[in-house]
Amino acid sequence: MLPFRLPLLAAILSLALCQYDYDYNPSPQVGPSSGSCPAECECPYNFPTAMYCNDREMKTIPFVPTGIKYVYLQNNHITEIKAGVFDNVTDLLWLILDHNQITSNKIEKGSIDKLTKLEMLHISNNNLTEPVVPNSKAMKELKIIGNQLTKFPASTLSGMENLTSVYLSKNQLSSDSLSGAFKGLKSLILLDISENKMKKLPSGMPSSLLMLYADHNEIDSVPAGYLNKLPSLQYLRMSYNKLQDSGLPAGVFNVSSLLELDLSYNKLKKIPEVGENLEHLYLQVNNINKFDVTSFCKSISPVSYSKVKDLRLDGNNLTQSSLPYEASQCLPLAAELIID
Repeated sequence: MLPFRLPLLAAILSLALCQYDYDYNPSPQVGPSSGSCPAECECPYNFPTAMYCNDREMKTIPFVPTGIKYVYLQNNHITEIKAGVFDNVTDLLWLILDHNQITSNKIEKGSIDKLTKLEMLHISNNNLTEPVVPNSKAMKELKIIGNQLTKFPASTLSGMENLTSVYLSKNQLSSDSLSGAFKGLKSLILLDISENKMKKLPSGMPSSLLMLYADHNEIDSVPAGYLNKLPSLQYLRMSYNKLQDSGLPAGVFNVSSLLELDLSYNKLKKIPEVGENLEHLYLQVNNINKFDVTSFCKSISPVSYSKVKDLRLDGNNLTQSSLPYEASQCLPLAAELIID
């Protein structure tokens, strides 16, 4: 598979709206290897800047020859990264190490430190307990999914002003461990911290954030004004948490930027007040027992109504008869309204 570049926002939005599976599985169309390529890998003549070493039962990383920009090492049995293996390719752009057995203390000093032009690092489904990331100002995408991270030092991403996407799901991170971790990331638009040990949303989120995924945590509240500090946020997912009405200050989700809000599988008894521009609201499997139109519409008129298109309320204490007469006037755009 040759490297490809979609318009960045369109590509990230596609991931955000279509699926939660972030596994990286290239299927390269490789041909004969160039002469300098390690014997256990393939470096196609028709794509000489790529080195394919994935799915080879490898236990160590071979020395990478000069001229290589893209290294694929996923789906092996690699346990360590020795110093020197990337010394000839300090201008490496992509490094894919998913599905190996790498531990943090087996990444030797000087092994990836020199990769200061790296744009993409995937090191998901390994055994890392803390992140090991080169200080690359060119970094755009970082994936450390499915490891054993318990800490994330604030200096880890320092200076990465071009970083747009960070995936940290399926780890053991607490809210405090991420405090200050994203400070100064002026380009960050997607952050996935789902399936961790969060009891609250992390503080210090960059104002550029467009998508925040915090599903499958232990969050029971959202601080007043939290979303006001994220003026670009359009997608917020907090399903499978412990949210209760008492933990949601009045109007906390009533912000104009938000387009999608997922609060399904929580402990809410009321429909929270949402912004007038919200289009997708997921509240299934809570304890909601009343449909309050004022959650969506403060007033109803031909020019004043909710923009909600999809509303899930199944798995609550509601029936079709629970809908007040004004619901159809307040929600004229709701193409999908699921109650029971």
